[in-house]
Amino acid sequence: MPELPEVETTRRGIEPHLLGHLLTGAQVRQPLLRWPVPPALSLKAPGRRVLAVERRAKYLLIRLDRGTIIIHLGMSGSLRLIPSKTPPGPHEHVDLLFGARCLRLRDPRRFGAVLWSDDDPLSHPRLAGLGPEPLGPAFDGDYLHWAGKSRRVAAKALIMDQRVVVGIGNIYANEALFRAGIHPGRSSGRISLERYARLAEAIKKVLECAIQQGGTTLRDFVREDGRPGYFVQSLQVYARTGLPCLRCGGAIREERIGQRSSFFCPSCQR
Repeated sequence: MPELPEVETTRRGIEPHLLGHLLTGAQVRQPLLRWPVPPALSLKAPGRRVLAVERRAKYLLIRLDRGTIIIHLGMSGSLRLIPSKTPPGPHEHVDLLFGARCLRLRDPRRFGAVLWSDDDPLSHPRLAGLGPEPLGPAFDGDYLHWAGKSRRVAAKALIMDQRVVVGIGNIYANEALFRAGIHPGRSSGRISLERYARLAEAIKKVLECAIQQGGTTLRDFVREDGRPGYFVQSLQVYARTGLPCLRCGGAIREERIGQRSSFFCPSCQR
């Protein structure tokens, strides 16, 4: 599933090609995605110019001179910049047309979304109530300690709660907890401020490293130009069950925590 690094990689890839350009049309071949594609996309978006391409959590925001297109890649979605006359293939549901080029959404599982906002997109029901950005100044050890001290949920569940902090999916939660030396099942209320500071820093480093390497390709994710991400080569615990820990040599273990597969080193993480 595309997570924050994959979405940010996509944003950086498409931004130079969209900024300042006129949206000439929107073609919807399959409106029944995770949420129905609103008719406003085809009615209001054409003729508008792109002012900015932003990201909030796992959502892409294409801000026009009036209105905003909100895109979520779901479980298997990807965006490609291609010639507008390219025939659509299977699972290619929406085209945003920019003259001779188009931004095409491919989403085999149809868990993605293309939405429209006339107003501030951050107040849209899908974005309102989200937690702070993990790479922003509001996210640090003090904040995590405050968010977790009165809870009984596992540390991994805490940092994957989008109301607490956005964009940290299963892969990056496992990797950050390993770097911080925190067991994924440890109660969030039993972690010291010092350890939360290490965890916040580990989250930032893991995400920044993943963005630099173009994200992680495990199943469906590819970059906007069709190339894969390479952070998979840097994974230290995720999907390495039974393999030796790169830090101590012990075997990596796997458990179900919060209904998700969790990977950790029992010697290095407490």
